[in-house]
Amino acid sequence: MNVIDKKRATHYFWGNNCDSWILADTEGLSIKQESMPANTQEDLHFHSKAQQFFYILKGTATFYFDNIRIVVEDQKGLLIEPETKHYISNETNDRLDFLVISQPTTNCDRIILE
Repeated sequence: MNVIDKKRATHYFWGNNCDSWILADTEGLSIKQESMPANTQEDLHFHSKAQQFFYILKGTATFYFDNIRIVVEDQKGLLIEPETKHYISNETNDRLDFLVISQPTTNCDRIILE
């Protein structure tokens, strides 16, 4: 058993200068801490197998599903079922920090639509 923290976790950039720290990644589970600068968003996509739970640590996230917009504030979360077309957006002037927990992992299970 190892204590995991952001300082020692594997880090990578995605999208428009967004950060991701891999806290856990197994075939059955992925946990990442992510951060999005102001006014950024990811591409519309879906996962064929993985369900994802987004938990907002700091800031306000806006999620889009087909023609539905859902705003999630800090200390709240949202579950996204497999096959749901979606993307997260930071439409504020502040940084957005959140956890994304995927089961199973999203490795090789991300289909970009745009």
